[in-house]
Amino acid sequence: MGFRLKIKGKNEEINLGVDNITKVKYKSDTPDDSDARATDVGVILEVEGKIITPVNGEEADDTKKFAIWSLVSAESADAYREISLEVISGDVVVRKIEMPNAFIVDYEEDYNDKGGVGEFKAVLKQKKEKTEDAKIEGGYEATKD
Repeated sequence: MGFRLKIKGKNEEINLGVDNITKVKYKSDTPDDSDARATDVGVILEVEGKIITPVNGEEADDTKKFAIWSLVSAESADAYREISLEVISGDVVVRKIEMPNAFIVDYEEDYNDKGGVGEFKAVLKQKKEKTEDAKIEGGYEATKD
């Protein structure tokens, strides 16, 4: 199974793929204290992966851009970006999740002296009043990059 994450901002695009992403979790979140189907639904993606160090003149991966995006102020229009995540198994897109007004809730990077590769974890959320704009698709042939 592999993953492709594309994040489109005002002035840049962030692309992370099978070499970077190791785990993805999708959550449709409603208040736990509700006794009926709540109208207060949150759409959340948790993405984990590796920070790949460029060697031999290779181009750096886009994890640095991801970290920089996490610093954008909430007052900036660029705090909200368009996200497309594909979960691919074989040649089939099992899920495609689109969040057109997503922002970063949390972003972490972790390094140690044992593995030689850093790790990241990001929690992304669709803007609350734009929840109905999020889409979930899947079950079709994956395109090649």
